[in-house]
Amino acid sequence: MRRAAARFAVAAALLTAALVLRGPSFVPAVIDIDEGLYMLQAREWLRGGLPYVAAWDMHPVGAPALFALAMALFGDGIWVLRALGAACVGATALALVTIARGGGVAVAPAVATGLLYVAGTTLFGGLATNTEILIAPLTAWAMALAAQAPGVAPTMARIAAMGVLIGVALLIKPVVVFEGSLAWLIAIVPAWRAGGLATGRVLVLAASYAALCAAPSVIVAAAYAALGAWEAFLDGAILAPLRYAGGRVPALDALRYVTAALLAVPWLAALAAIGCWRGARGPRQAGLRGVAVLWFAATAAAIVAPGQFYPHYFLLALPPLALLGTLGARAVARGIGARHVGRIAVAVLVFAGLDALTRMAVPRLYDPAGLTRPDPVRAVAAALAAHVAPGDPVWVVNYPPVVHVLAGAGLATRYVFPQHLTGAHAAVTGIDADAEVRRILESRPAALVVYRGWWLQVRPVLRPMIEAALAGSYARAAEIDEALGPVEIWTRR
Repeated sequence: MRRAAARFAVAAALLTAALVLRGPSFVPAVIDIDEGLYMLQAREWLRGGLPYVAAWDMHPVGAPALFALAMALFGDGIWVLRALGAACVGATALALVTIARGGGVAVAPAVATGLLYVAGTTLFGGLATNTEILIAPLTAWAMALAAQAPGVAPTMARIAAMGVLIGVALLIKPVVVFEGSLAWLIAIVPAWRAGGLATGRVLVLAASYAALCAAPSVIVAAAYAALGAWEAFLDGAILAPLRYAGGRVPALDALRYVTAALLAVPWLAALAAIGCWRGARGPRQAGLRGVAVLWFAATAAAIVAPGQFYPHYFLLALPPLALLGTLGARAVARGIGARHVGRIAVAVLVFAGLDALTRMAVPRLYDPAGLTRPDPVRAVAAALAAHVAPGDPVWVVNYPPVVHVLAGAGLATRYVFPQHLTGAHAAVTGIDADAEVRRILESRPAALVVYRGWWLQVRPVLRPMIEAALAGSYARAAEIDEALGPVEIWTRR
């Protein structure tokens, strides 16, 4: 009973820490533009329009499904999504505490591991509730189950729980396949090598695990087929990601992005390196180090696989880095001859976490949007809502699509993400994007939203087309100052 109460207290503390340390996420309407796309997909889904059909994207439907669930329960406020993100971060932190404790780490440093992860998620755009934040509790708890009782044959129930967790995570982001495969190996290989699992049993468990991992995606695909939307699903969920992965950045650019990521968390990176080198003391900690190193390798593969290196991709590596950082902090404490290794290790981890929080807070304080001056995204949405009726079709040419949700505006096209239609990633849609733009303009939406600060990101062939439509059929109704230039709202004459 006391053990359950202590575990509940730790869980409550980690969730509270996630809410407090991620508090700045509740201020701006936009932290990462992807988040607004999932929110818009979720809104359309709640209105009866399927993802890919009503609002197109090249990600699986898991993120908009979780957003839709949260919005159905609590409404469509930005705070709902950010609270969902904090809950996911708290759940991931608790999984890391569980793994650390299983690896022979004392309670205080184990809890500090979770707090270090929470602090780390405030970087790399992690204040947004993005896919990496959503999948982390699923993969971390699957890893916790896999690392439980190393060398002991896993029960079917444990394998089933892991399969369900990874299956749901795959429905959010396919790169989970690397962590899912590793979790399986960690659960099976030690027991098999020790003679605790016969080869036939391994095959049965493998088939069961694979089936459970695939089940959520298969169910969604079957649902789309039953609803007559198989082609939309095939294009958005399967073909578009393949088209996207074909455009890989050069190797030197990849090295530059990875270096920048390491420099963003220098103390965590240094502690993790020390943890790899001298972090293990005893067989349990050696096993923890092995799991963390392999886990980091799996997340590195997941980061590299898409061929692009957006900052939020690096959030995938934070859980294993936090575990290695804890082992590194203990090694530092032992190296300086500390009498109380655990306390010094906690102090080192707290320092690393505070460093991460400082790196997040400084640019936030320099940007007063939503603090001492209005949030421009909310101001744009309010101005748009004042000039168009609810549900009227609006084309947000090159600005965050969440404006549709905040303004209650309808869609002029299902290709609502600017980069997919007017920007550099138009080829990913698999359609004639220029023809879609012409169709939109010919349909004369109630309003167009144009961000001049991002105007040069609109493909050159489209700029004169859009300008001609504005001059001929629209009047500028409002202009809102943004960081890089004005946002113009044009209404139909």
